[in-house]
Amino acid sequence: MSVNAGWFDSERIIDSNGRELANTNPNPTVIYRAGVDLNTSFHGTDLLKIRVETGSGGALDNAGGVLEPNFGSSLDYSVKPPVNRDMVIGRLYYTFKPSTDFIVSIGPDIRATDYVDRNSYANRSFLDFSTQPLVNNFILFPVSGPAAGAAIDWKPGQGAFTIRGVYAATDAANPGNTGRITGTSTFARLLYPNPGGDRGLFGDSYQGTVEIEYSPTRNFALRLQYSQGEVFNNRFDVVGANIELSLGKQLGVFGRYGYGRFENTAFGNIEPNYWMAGVSLRDLFQTGAIFGVAVGQPFIDSNIGNATQTSLEAFYNYPLSQNIRITPSVQVITNAGNQDSNGDIVTSTLRTVFFF
Repeated sequence: MSVNAGWFDSERIIDSNGRELANTNPNPTVIYRAGVDLNTSFHGTDLLKIRVETGSGGALDNAGGVLEPNFGSSLDYSVKPPVNRDMVIGRLYYTFKPSTDFIVSIGPDIRATDYVDRNSYANRSFLDFSTQPLVNNFILFPVSGPAAGAAIDWKPGQGAFTIRGVYAATDAANPGNTGRITGTSTFARLLYPNPGGDRGLFGDSYQGTVEIEYSPTRNFALRLQYSQGEVFNNRFDVVGANIELSLGKQLGVFGRYGYGRFENTAFGNIEPNYWMAGVSLRDLFQTGAIFGVAVGQPFIDSNIGNATQTSLEAFYNYPLSQNIRITPSVQVITNAGNQDSNGDIVTSTLRTVFFF
């Protein structure tokens, strides 16, 4: 549950195509997301997960999503689940272990981001950062929402290397090119304003991602990634890197980088870059508290707009009790939508999370 407000310091805000999005500040809002996991195990080492969840209105229930809708400024937990006060199935999958170091997950409702590009300091929007390009590698996941597919996690001999892979297909229950495709990233809809595709489990839009992690100690991890697939009948290829380093028990530094190629977009064949970096400090003023600050540029490409958007977020997560956490956060967006005429956007959020 959150309270959110935001404002900007220019006459108006335009999107990447020059369309006006706002000429007055949006009103403050109250946001909610609720979910319940139903977990079942048949053998003790497997898991059948069914998640039932609802939310207050998707990307448009917060100021960041209203003022900058394409490059991940909406709060991550507002977009997930992408519902408008409907009760939906948010996860449905089965996980099992053919061997002690090999894990397989398969299901009709998964998220690619559950299996790759994880980070100890910047990955869980109910605990740390809420700005999407700070939670995941923004361009690595053109398919970021509900999908059907499978994932593997292999840690040979429980050593320093881990190999992960995931395949995710949106609208897998639809055998033909009818209806609206859900599950793609907001930037995919900017690149391809006339979405279409063959649908189904092996039609588009889909993506496959492979990740190799090297973690010789608990204090360091480097993950190298590659995504390939099709979004709205057009191919993409993206490489990425994800790094984290713990400096003692309290301080951590982390970052991500991505480079991709997207074909036949509304802006031509483009090759965007992405990066983010940040620092996190735990047990600040209170045992269990988390402070974090990070900055990133979600979509660097000179073909889109005349500038490069920069997103910054700072938060302080304070535990009121073992089951309740309250988090004030501030988000600053400059050159929103890659447009230099847009003034700075500032949003503030007070997030409260209940665990049970």
